[in-house]
Amino acid sequence: MTTLHQLRCFLSTFEHGSFTAAATALGYAQPSVSEQVRLLEQHLDVSLFLRVGRGVVPTEAALALRPHALAAIAAVDEAGRAVAAVREMLTGTVRLGLFGTARFYLGADLVADVLERHPGVRVELIGQNSAEVLDHVRRGRLEAAVAAVPVADEGLSVTPVLRDELVFVSTEPSGPVTPEQLAERPLVLPNVSWREEDATRRTLTSTLQAAGRVLRPRVEVEDPEMALEIAARGLAATVTWRGVLHRLADRLPGNLRWAPLDPPLHDTFAIVHGPALSPATRMVLELASARMRALEAQVRR
Repeated sequence: MTTLHQLRCFLSTFEHGSFTAAATALGYAQPSVSEQVRLLEQHLDVSLFLRVGRGVVPTEAALALRPHALAAIAAVDEAGRAVAAVREMLTGTVRLGLFGTARFYLGADLVADVLERHPGVRVELIGQNSAEVLDHVRRGRLEAAVAAVPVADEGLSVTPVLRDELVFVSTEPSGPVTPEQLAERPLVLPNVSWREEDATRRTLTSTLQAAGRVLRPRVEVEDPEMALEIAARGLAATVTWRGVLHRLADRLPGNLRWAPLDPPLHDTFAIVHGPALSPATRMVLELASARMRALEAQVRR
């Protein structure tokens, strides 16, 4: 059987033109190198070198073997690098920035995905709003984030992974809700601490302004689930995401109804990162992307 050791001895002899020089380059004794080449010749049933004086000259068989030997060594070296990358993932710490409602889209499921595949990885999920985590990525405090777009993307890589529809939720059945109707309804909206920077608030504000109306919610809270609870009591209506309704389906009060907005409004969420990613972070982003794309497909069905 041909071994990597034999191929390395063969290549070194080919390069240096003698067993002695090859042995010196490899750090082996000269008889060891010549023996490995002899065993290789025996296995292949060919002569690889002609002995000329104190050196050797490659035969046609050696010329034919050389590119394959180089490829074999390169493949093994690449495999070693791949294993080293996995080893780094298994012991690394990943700090991933997330938007405020990410617990409905990723949360515990993403953590389970990571820990089941790579039990040695430490995971830190950071952030309350897209604006916050994007600032951390720009400042280099985080390698990457999953955030709502648009993003001021100078120097950042932005890859959309989910487009989710915003819908009107209340206790009363309704057809498509126009901006004029939305402005007239008492609303409860989440993300009060980030209302100036929040992507969804900006989308709603600009839509109502285009219709000559003003977004002025009656109640503001932090958590979308609390907004839905207030809506379920008939105190106000809310605007939320279909993905959130899908994930909360078995926990939603039975009296809540949702209706599309007219015109339709969407939020897009994307993977955002700087120029370099560690193997561990890249692995987590791949899992997060797969989770969000799968959820989008489920919601569309």
